Amino acid sequence: MNNIVVYCGSNLGETPLYVEAARGLGEAIAKRGSRLVYGGGRIGLMGTVADAVLQAGGEAVGVIPTFLREKEVAHRGLTELIETPDMPSRKNKMIELGDAFIALAGGIGTFEELFEVLSLAQLKQHRKPIGLVNTAGFYDPLLSLLQQTAAQGFMPAANLSLLCVADTPQELLVKLENYQPHDAPKWIQPAWLTEQTANTKVAP
Repeated sequence: MNNIVVYCGSNLGETPLYVEAARGLGEAIAKRGSRLVYGGGRIGLMGTVADAVLQAGGEAVGVIPTFLREKEVAHRGLTELIETPDMPSRKNKMIELGDAFIALAGGIGTFEELFEVLSLAQLKQHRKPIGLVNTAGFYDPLLSLLQQTAAQGFMPAANLSLLCVADTPQELLVKLENYQPHDAPKWIQPAWLTEQTANTKVAP
């Protein structure tokens, strides 16, 4: 895991626990000799994780679209700042660079980035590890939603294991390092349809 992509909020959140987790993740990334790839901002948890990496002697690469750079939210002290024309190209560049993906607490943008990379894994477009730092149970509702999605037949239950989850950054990095990709079908036939089809075949 040379390049670790981190998705996280451009706000700090309502508890300092989120800042502590971002700082701890940045320090851990630098300590293990990996390079941070993130959204290039200087504010919120984005700025926190980048500052922690740099202060610990690591490298931080930001990927930011032009319109956000022009709003002066870009981090100016990074190892490298890559500018993209728009948000889709930003996400694609981060996915291209990443060897692993981690989501800290965040908002709609963080969720979008997380679900895109998770969807690509389910479609077998990459086999890279994906993880959540579940600080203070932040992602508990999302994990419940995924379990409900599988229970209701809209994703294979086996694909729940595409997502590594831990309460601390250090624990999550170990899980990502040990992650083993698996193959599960994307499309599944519900039991009711199987039964209906069988009944149709035996009908006189």
